[in-house]
This record gives sequence, structure tokens and C-alpha cells, in this order.
Amino acid sequence: MVFEEKSRIVLEALSKIRIVPVLVLEEETSGLRMCELLLECGLPAAEITFRTSAAAGIIAKAAVKFPELYLGAGTVLNCADLHKAFDAGAKFAVAPGFNPTVVNEAVRCGFPFAPGVCTPSEIEQAMELGCRFLKFFPAEAAGGVPMLKSLIAPYRHLGVRFMPTGGVTADNVKNYLGLKEVAAVGGTWLGKADLIAAGEWEKIRATVKAAAELVKSL
Repeated sequence: MVFEEKSRIVLEALSKIRIVPVLVLEEETSGLRMCELLLECGLPAAEITFRTSAAAGIIAKAAVKFPELYLGAGTVLNCADLHKAFDAGAKFAVAPGFNPTVVNEAVRCGFPFAPGVCTPSEIEQAMELGCRFLKFFPAEAAGGVPMLKSLIAPYRHLGVRFMPTGGVTADNVKNYLGLKEVAAVGGTWLGKADLIAAGEWEKIRATVKAAAELVKSL
């Protein structure tokens, strides 16, 4: 099945990258600068969220300008945005919740998609539709590592993998990445929107470099 095969490829890639910066980008110039900085610092991935109107355009330009950057689309809440992300060149998409309509469309298109889950029922519904890559959200608010361990236990034998996002920080990220069922984490502490808007590139660079070094140390 195309969806399952492409999802497997995404999981393999993210399992090597480990930390995926989650970016809310307001405009193209600074958005592309952020993408460039990620590559310069050795963290070659980004989840560009569809919380802004600039997202699809930035993904499209970054996909051409930085082909080595593993680009995903975040906050994909409907089929229209799913197609925008796909057409722009994103390699995968994620959502904060489980919407079966969007999941079914992703499966139909063969576009790797990780719906958000935080209960056993959501996990089972997502897996029934063919998903084996799931976003655990909001990770810390939903119970953090202890909760995720409890969720993993009944489904471990089925090969499900997770990307915890929401409340994951430089201080607790190792705890999440220590779980073998965690392919990667969503790094919301990297490339914060206020720092990008203020042009605080050296502060951003230091944070991204620290994350890249952490990955190397694992």
C-alpha cells in the first residue's frame, strides 16, 4: 500500500533526525532564513505549521531551495490544507487531533500523515485506518512520559510509533527519546516565533545547535 510504504520511509528518516523543530512562520524571508539555519546547525528537519497563511508558500520555496531539509506540515486540520501541504512538497503532515475524514484522504493520496492522539480509543481508530505513525499531543499536559508509556504498552507488538509534541523541552526531551517507540519529538522550543520576528538569530542558532548536539549524544 502506498500510504504505508511512504509512512515507513518517513519514520525511518525521522528516527535518524530525532528532533523536528515546530515552526510558526509569519513571512517568507525570515521563514526561509530559519530553514537555512536549521541546515547550518545540523538539524535537517522542520514542521511548518498551517497556523499562518504563509505556511504553504514557505514549504514550496524551502522544498526547492533546501532539498536536503526534511519538511513536514503541521496543524493540518482539513482536507484543503492537506492538499496544500502535499502540493507544496511537504514529505509528511501532522495534526493535533484525530479527524477520520482527513486521515482517509491522506491514505487515499498516499501522503504520510500522523494524526494527534492521547487516548487508547484514538490510537485504535487511527490504526484501523492504516496509521502506524502518531502524534502524541499535548504530550506534557496529557501526562508526559508516564502516560505515553501506558499508551504504548497495549500496542507495542503492532509496531506503532509516536512523535510527542507539546511541552517537550530541552530539559525533558531525553526522557521522551529514551522510549524506543518514539521516532522523534516535535521541538516547539526551537525557532520560537517571537525570536524570529525580532531577528534574534544568534539566540535561535544557539538553541538549535544545542538540540543538534543532544541528538548526536544519544
